[in-house]
Amino acid sequence: MKLKHAILAVALAFFALACKNESTEVPVSSTENENATTFDYNVEQFADIRVLRYQIPGWENLSLDQQKLVYYLTEAGLAGRDMMWDQNYRHNLKIRKALEWIYTNYVGDKTTDDWKAFEVYLKRVWFSNGIHHHYSSDKLKPEFSEDYLKELLAATNANLEGEAFEVIFNAKDAKKVNQSKDVDNVALSAVNFYGPNVTNADVESFYAKMKSPDPTKPLSFGLNSQLVRENGVLRERVYKSGGLYGSAIDEVVKWLELAKSVAENKAQGDALGLLIEYYKTGDLQIWDDYNVAWTAATDGDIDYINSFIEVYNDPVGYRGSYESIVQINDFDMSAKMAVLSENAQWFEDNSPLMDEHKKKNVVGVTYKVVNVAGEAGDASPVTPIGVNLPNANWIRAAVGSKSVSLGNIIEAHNNAGSTGRLKEFVHDEEEFQLEEEYGQISSKLHTALHEVIGHASGQLNPGVGETKETLKNYASTLEEGRADLVGLYYSYQPKLQELGLVDDWKKNGMAAYDSYIRNGLMLQLIRLNLGDDVEQAHMRNRQWVSSWVYEKGMANNVIEKVSRDGKTYFNINDYEKLRDLFGELLKETQRIKSEGDFEAVQALVETYGVKVDQAIHAEVLERNKQFTSAPYSGFVNPVLVPETNYSGEITAIKVTQPEGFPQQMLEYSKKYNFLPEVN
Repeated sequence: MKLKHAILAVALAFFALACKNESTEVPVSSTENENATTFDYNVEQFADIRVLRYQIPGWENLSLDQQKLVYYLTEAGLAGRDMMWDQNYRHNLKIRKALEWIYTNYVGDKTTDDWKAFEVYLKRVWFSNGIHHHYSSDKLKPEFSEDYLKELLAATNANLEGEAFEVIFNAKDAKKVNQSKDVDNVALSAVNFYGPNVTNADVESFYAKMKSPDPTKPLSFGLNSQLVRENGVLRERVYKSGGLYGSAIDEVVKWLELAKSVAENKAQGDALGLLIEYYKTGDLQIWDDYNVAWTAATDGDIDYINSFIEVYNDPVGYRGSYESIVQINDFDMSAKMAVLSENAQWFEDNSPLMDEHKKKNVVGVTYKVVNVAGEAGDASPVTPIGVNLPNANWIRAAVGSKSVSLGNIIEAHNNAGSTGRLKEFVHDEEEFQLEEEYGQISSKLHTALHEVIGHASGQLNPGVGETKETLKNYASTLEEGRADLVGLYYSYQPKLQELGLVDDWKKNGMAAYDSYIRNGLMLQLIRLNLGDDVEQAHMRNRQWVSSWVYEKGMANNVIEKVSRDGKTYFNINDYEKLRDLFGELLKETQRIKSEGDFEAVQALVETYGVKVDQAIHAEVLERNKQFTSAPYSGFVNPVLVPETNYSGEITAIKVTQPEGFPQQMLEYSKKYNFLPEVN
């Protein structure tokens, strides 16, 4: 896409799309930047997956100590990689190691369809950090037989027996995370956060007994542990040195201590010290102390995310998945977007929320553009494109948060090629031209509003518990929909032009609304198999937001469903009224969160966000067949290679690119193998 807005085009080139509490995830793209550079962003494509690579702009401008800091933090992240695999499913490490042994040692015929199917299956397992799809959480289905896998195991003297073998082919543990209504979500989820005989009721009763020393600063109970039943008694196995995952955590700590030795400033070093202490003890009070210190440490060029953080993989929202992202700040781009942070209170004061749900003092919203230097765990190969942390509501309210956009990741997405879907799914030429001229800017600005204003907006009523406790399995989709609605409400607002963020606020808003409705009601369905319900939190929130405003606006024909030449389109007839509807829904979603209204959030999500119009779904899948680009993208990481002198001291660190996706996955398995197969 060619952008006319010289300053803003550069400033906003690093913001995009929707979110992953609190990590932005990429919705289905209808068009991408055609102006690819000579750098080849594409690595390979298989199944429904496209693997890309990214660069690290500005690496050569860092001092040697800064490069060391990035290298140590990246190694710390990768050292914990296998924890994510084990968290995702109890047999993942055993299965991965057997499949990798076959892949590297089999000398038989590799031209057969069975072998090709085996290769694709292994690549899908690598991409998902386990045997369940990274997005749908359905178990991956191999297109080879049990007998063929047995042949491969025998031919390579590999070992994979019992349930770990059988589960690849049978119906057991079919869903990593089951978010269905009126079922035991814990018991029916394969994710390895709970013992096999632990239920929803067990989790609720176990944590209901836990009280924080300061009720106004609730601890994140369950964040860093596995809950199991032993001899009839529930107990936590805590992730820490000497505890669960201790051997990998000790490696993480080793590299974090090296990082602390080259910290850019005292605040950064103190925060790293608290993170190290948290890993050693598993103490959740230290985790909060660390988050307060990390949030306040805003100076310097290098930042990072590392630990058990996001709770999307827990069906009831307690336990954090391991992830690591190492970041280099882009201060020029960050300065251009600081205007949103500086005006956060204006947006809060002028929102359609009830007065009692508005924050009187929005503090500490720090929004920066960063370039990723390395990722691991839940952030790799599938990476967010933006992050807003910490997650604790009380820290956000009292101290603030850090919101970042991953600039080089977005650049890689935008330059990896064109999908050509746009003309197929827009209603008319006017909508097409709006998307061409304003689409990238509007979607990126929507994300900035989502992250900086949306997640910082609103407050809980006095005495209302944490959202994960009150809204349970609907907490994540409610929060992401709420932040989306903030972004949508303000995307169509003259204030954006007054602040110099757009040159035509109305056209920007129209493009944002067109894109959101097109994606929420149609395009994102290409990620589902026909007949499936919507289960992923972000897909749910885009559908319930879009479906709700579509239904509520039917009386005034706000959004019109058009059928032409056997194809369905959704055309927005009244953008002003649509904005009013977004505001109405935002007010209600904040009320639900502020009051902890479980019945209301359940009704909202189940009515509008779960079931799919099967006729439209079938039509979308058929229309999409002409496009070859896979709906999901992920990344290999650049390789940081230290050079040393005769004394072993690092004298320089070079950035190289991996040979390919399988090569990096095999290298990671060999180099960062710090956990046993069973933990």
